[in-house]
Parts: sequence; C-alpha cells; structure tokens
Amino acid sequence: MPAAVKLREDFSAAALRALARRAKDVNQSRRLLSLAAVRDGKDRGEAAKIGGMDRQTLRDWVHRFNAAGPEGLFDHWTDGPKPRLSAGQLAEFAKIVETGPDREKDGVVRWRRVDLKRVIAEKFGVDFHERYVGTLLKKLGFSHISARPRHPAQDGEIVEAYKKTSKRR
Repeated sequence: MPAAVKLREDFSAAALRALARRAKDVNQSRRLLSLAAVRDGKDRGEAAKIGGMDRQTLRDWVHRFNAAGPEGLFDHWTDGPKPRLSAGQLAEFAKIVETGPDREKDGVVRWRRVDLKRVIAEKFGVDFHERYVGTLLKKLGFSHISARPRHPAQDGEIVEAYKKTSKRR
C-alpha cells in the first residue's frame, strides 16, 4: 500500500483552522478543516469525511496545498472555450442573414442552415455543424420561421388576379 502524501510543515492545525475561519470561500474553508484534521493526526478517511470528500480527493487537495498553499485550495473555474466567431463576425453574419441571399451569387432564394454553414465556412473560415448554425441563429434572435420566398420573375398583377375573392352577400 502506498504511503500517504506528506503535508507541508509550515502550517499548524491551529493556523489552518484560523485560515478556515477567515476564508470567504466555503469550499476552501472545508478543505482547510480537512487538512487541519490531517495535521492533528486523524485518519485520512476521517479527515476526508470532515470536508465532505473521499480520500483520493483529499490527496489531490493535499498536492495542491503543498504546491500553492492556502490559495491552491480555491476552485479554478474557467469561462469555457473561446468563441469561434468574434462579436464583429457575429454582427456581420447577422447582417448577412437579415439581408437574405442573392440568387445569382448564392444560388438560393432563402437561407437554410446548410447554406448558412457554407457561407460561414467561406466568409470566416470556421466549420460549424448544421445543427449549431440553428443554435447560432437562435442566439442572434432569429426565428426558425421564415416568409415564403417569391420567385424573382413573379408578376404581381397575375397573382392578384388569381386570388379568390368571395362575393358579398
């Protein structure tokens, strides 16, 4: 069975408890209390239970404490991955969607997700999945419902003449 990881010697159990009392972060405080229990000579399983964790997790926090001291016991959350399109590119994409396609240039009469995926790849060099293009449109405030496209050669007078009208009673 491997030996327990040694806890650094420059903090006493009382000092660790004092740091836990002054800590503003609850998670850091409970980790400090577990380390204070280890310093007092309690079993690692008991000390881990004090902090609401298992022995392996306590071992990981001991490594972080040994490397960085009490500051190493904070949670380091990230903001997630960096967006693949900048704010300026998103604004330009929204303008492209708003103006609609050019029939000669784009070859379509209305935007579909697969068409927008192609436009994004050509314009910005980013390859999104077709489903994510729909998510991106929703984030930009666009609806999935669009107006029925009109053929460019459509004659408005013929359309009006073709419409059915009811006779008044």
